Amino acid sequence: MKSLLLSLPLLADVSKIANDDYVGFTFFVGCMAMMAASAFFFLSMNSFDRKWKTSILVSGLITFIAAVHYWYMRDYWAGVGESPTFFRYVDWTLTVPLMCVEFYLILKVAGAQKSLMWKLIFASVVMLVTGYFGEAVYTTGSGPALWGLISGIAYFYIVYEIWFGNAKKLAESAGGSVLKAHKTLCWFVLVGWAIYPIGYMAGTTGWYDGIFEGLNMDVIYNIGDAINKIGFGLVVYGAAVASQSSTSDS
Repeated sequence: MKSLLLSLPLLADVSKIANDDYVGFTFFVGCMAMMAASAFFFLSMNSFDRKWKTSILVSGLITFIAAVHYWYMRDYWAGVGESPTFFRYVDWTLTVPLMCVEFYLILKVAGAQKSLMWKLIFASVVMLVTGYFGEAVYTTGSGPALWGLISGIAYFYIVYEIWFGNAKKLAESAGGSVLKAHKTLCWFVLVGWAIYPIGYMAGTTGWYDGIFEGLNMDVIYNIGDAINKIGFGLVVYGAAVASQSSTSDS
């Protein structure tokens, strides 16, 4: 860990952040916040039993992967002055499926099957790949709007599955801290993940031109990442604490 931190080019680039460089600022703050969250999750793992330890580990991996990518995205922005689209989508392709895995892990106690996990992962990958096509490959004409629509359909499939599908039934059968955590994570997906389409529309062209004029795509994405990735982990951590407390009380 120490050698990794020393190798990252943070100190050399801090002076390059201008007072009005909100993109660079949010890259820097987002990286620090997610690195701190990773340390918190990793160090707290041994406080929980095996049932919750894996969930806490995944939470730490999500924020750690994001933090490392943010080091490089901040450096790319400082050096090139362009949105680090490729690095961002690599980050999302690793972390968003892991966020879907969290639903499976907390619902295992209610009998969740791996098929649920793979359905959510597949939908998340479709959402991200088509989003990348619209943002970085087919960037002219109707391309961004078309691929954004396909990405949105995959997103709403995830929303349907966790709010109304088998995932909801499993959460209700589990009850207690599991049900509470599931509901909170559902709200993160419905409201928190909705931040990303706003960023997408702010940075691409389509029928939505002018709606989000003046908003910076990277600032929106950076805020969304910090809220959702750290928030997901804190919800799982809270559920683990509540579950352990109820067990010790009984």
